[in-house]
Amino acid sequence: MTKRLFSLMSILLVALVSLAEGKAKYVFYFIGDGMGVNQVNAAETYLGALEDRIGIRELCFPSFPYVALINTQSATNGVTDSAAGGTALASGNKTKNGALGVLKDLTTPVTCIADWAREAGAAVGITTSVSVDHATPAAFYAHIGHRGEYYKIGEQLTKTDVDFYGASDFNKPDNPDGGPNLYEQAKQRGFTIARGYKDYQKKSKKADKMILFQSEEASKVERGSIPYAIDRSKNDLTLQDITRAAINFLMKKQTEKDGFFLMVEGGKIDWGCHANDPVFITELIDMDNAVRVAYEFYEQHPDETLIVISADHETGGLSLGKGPYELNLKAVASQRMSMDKLGRELRALKEKMGDKLTWDEGKKFLSENFGFWGAVKVNDDQTARLERSFGEFKDGKADAGRLCGTVKHVISECALIGWQSGGHSNGYVPAFAIGVGAEQFHGRFDNTEIPKKMAKAAGWEMK
Repeated sequence: MTKRLFSLMSILLVALVSLAEGKAKYVFYFIGDGMGVNQVNAAETYLGALEDRIGIRELCFPSFPYVALINTQSATNGVTDSAAGGTALASGNKTKNGALGVLKDLTTPVTCIADWAREAGAAVGITTSVSVDHATPAAFYAHIGHRGEYYKIGEQLTKTDVDFYGASDFNKPDNPDGGPNLYEQAKQRGFTIARGYKDYQKKSKKADKMILFQSEEASKVERGSIPYAIDRSKNDLTLQDITRAAINFLMKKQTEKDGFFLMVEGGKIDWGCHANDPVFITELIDMDNAVRVAYEFYEQHPDETLIVISADHETGGLSLGKGPYELNLKAVASQRMSMDKLGRELRALKEKMGDKLTWDEGKKFLSENFGFWGAVKVNDDQTARLERSFGEFKDGKADAGRLCGTVKHVISECALIGWQSGGHSNGYVPAFAIGVGAEQFHGRFDNTEIPKKMAKAAGWEMK
């Protein structure tokens, strides 16, 4: 009797220990492309400035209990690109800049966490705010020596068993050999394509595999990404929409699969930083709003969920503070559009007004959309530069891009932020984690360790 009781107690103890250790059944992997430590700090400091105080207002994901610093160099370069960075984050392997899902020999394919999850029986989603064949999302399904071969990458996508894709569109959907385009190929291989969140809601119930894209109208303006958050209209697809749809669809697969893995990329943080455009701040905040969708899910499944947020590299060499020991990030609050949209608006204004376009009109436009000479104090030198650039644009001596360049430099100067370059840097990127297995994400380690730690938390075999 005593032996039997001891055996039962031992079995119960083992069961309790296993339950305590747990496994992550639902795994979220958010990647802020170009998101260094200072990008995160800038967004939180900006929110503090909106409350007229020095300090930060916390975002959701930087408040997660576990934080680490991540090294990002590639196999061949001290500064990685997004393809090599994405491959490291996806597969745990370093590779050559420009390569996706292969080793630095550009030939040997590697598996990644999406494969490990699928092999373990989990549903898989790969999503982004840019095109589905862009470097970061492609690192989770493609195997190719050069990231710029968008059509071939898209072809590989159509042949995958991934359950859900979400993005703006394909970059190069047309078949160069004249055969079926990528949309047709995807449909032939079992994917249902939805255009916008409402269309997703209509089609998702009967779909086996799903691709969610923005509307065709939006793709005519820019197929390479969904709009910047600051430029968004009410009918535009958002990263929150994509994240919500992905969770909804992957949970529907629970009848036949065990848990899920979902990657979500905030791709235009990087684009804003490449352009040295302070719009990256609202883009990072927008990604945080997508993380909040996942966090709401975590609150419903706290003992089964892991959320990890990191980045492939830092972009722009961003510094917070330039000259005096001050910051004025509140100046960014007066920015009403990205530099991309500014270029389009300037060209439309010139076409509309023709010879009647004067500096007074230009000054009024810049004041209304960037707060210059009002909420944002602009000095005489900055005013002269803006007027000169506007005159060159008006007279056809320079395109809208040069005037946009002057505008974004003035905004950064007024906000007292600096940029080292328009490219990537080797600055540390952060990692934040919450949930089952999140305690692994502390200290400093290499980007190749992130997918391995996530797989360990979920109990997925790395093949």
